[in-house]
Amino acid sequence: MNAPHLSVLYNDIIHALNPRAGGRYIDGTLGAGGHAAGVLEASAPNGELLGLDLDPQALAIASERLAGFGGRAHIVRASYLEMAQEAKKLGWAQVDGIVLDLGVSSMQLDNAGRGFSFLHDGPLDMRFDPSIGSSAADLVNTLGESELAEIIFRYGEERLSRKIANIIVQHRPFTTTRQLADLLLKTIGKRERIHPATRTFQALRIAVNGELDAVESVLPMAVELLRPGSRLAVIAFHSLEDRIVKTYFRRESRDCLCPPRQPVCTCGHRAIINDITRKPIEAGEEEVQANSRARSAKLRIVEKI
Repeated sequence: MNAPHLSVLYNDIIHALNPRAGGRYIDGTLGAGGHAAGVLEASAPNGELLGLDLDPQALAIASERLAGFGGRAHIVRASYLEMAQEAKKLGWAQVDGIVLDLGVSSMQLDNAGRGFSFLHDGPLDMRFDPSIGSSAADLVNTLGESELAEIIFRYGEERLSRKIANIIVQHRPFTTTRQLADLLLKTIGKRERIHPATRTFQALRIAVNGELDAVESVLPMAVELLRPGSRLAVIAFHSLEDRIVKTYFRRESRDCLCPPRQPVCTCGHRAIINDITRKPIEAGEEEVQANSRARSAKLRIVEKI
């Protein structure tokens, strides 16, 4: 049960949250517990952390990794959308920092049995929690061609979405990642440096787990939970997630949402956060060489007013 997952932008996250003794923190995407361990170490001797994740494998690894912190680490199998309820169970009305590391982890990608990656042959699943919801196989084998095309275009930003949807419908059913990836490689071919299945797999994963809707929902919830002066740090790995985070942070850090040329504010909107990172923090070359997943990571940080 070693922890293979390297926590992206680890030092930047710890610096952003600035954990202190006695503080209460939430890691809404616990994963293998890397960021959580750093927060608990920095908030010794009595800081606490609530770690949430839907992935049973990740929770097992994180539980072992954080065992040395004893009762300071509260580990729960739940979505980050449930952070308010889980914090309330601990008697926490507000917290001193929250971190969200969005998307799929390298640990999940490397496990062929989870079906996240076209690089490994496994069941076409892609669920963060394998016990609930529809799998990727359910989507590709049952949805209509137009629905599939919409998912692949919207969540994968794939310009050949209609052609790919048509190919899938003609050749289904699919049960494994290899079947789908090999078909797309054969029929679409390599058009650029990435594998032709890359954007389709991303789209299916996002659709299966409802990721973008979840990101939109969790941001106001997280800000509401923060104590004034505390911070929310969010790492996104693709443009769709990052756009949602950036838009929300910029909107809620403004005192007025009226049109620029309107002389008097009539909207009544008031800023609730300070946008600490107008431009996202990205990994340096040294970290990218050590962990290729860090290449696409973008960290944005806000502080509650």
